[in-house]
Amino acid sequence: MPITNQQVAGHAFLRQMYDDSYFPDRVVDRGKAILVRLCERIEAEQPSGPRTLYALTQSATEEFNLLDREFVAAGSGIETVAREWICDEFCFVASAYGFTDAEEEMLTAGRDW
Repeated sequence: MPITNQQVAGHAFLRQMYDDSYFPDRVVDRGKAILVRLCERIEAEQPSGPRTLYALTQSATEEFNLLDREFVAAGSGIETVAREWICDEFCFVASAYGFTDAEEEMLTAGRDW
């Protein structure tokens, strides 16, 4: 399902991670795919408020929890700077879909990275 939100469709997800050789592109690609799937789910399910949005972001956060293992296996990891970049992407997504009142910490509340 193609993304219809033009702000999201034109966004370069995880650009900073691609620009940093510490993070293997093949693993970053998987992170980007998680974020794109999150956007597709938001468009398909159209959450009615932050609480229903958080249910979707929690699922994506759990995927990033698993992805961190792949980063570690590749000699990398979701450390402090990467964590901030990923959290910024979750905030961007929330804002792009009109959830400007979403709490930043709640968007990735289940993270273990």
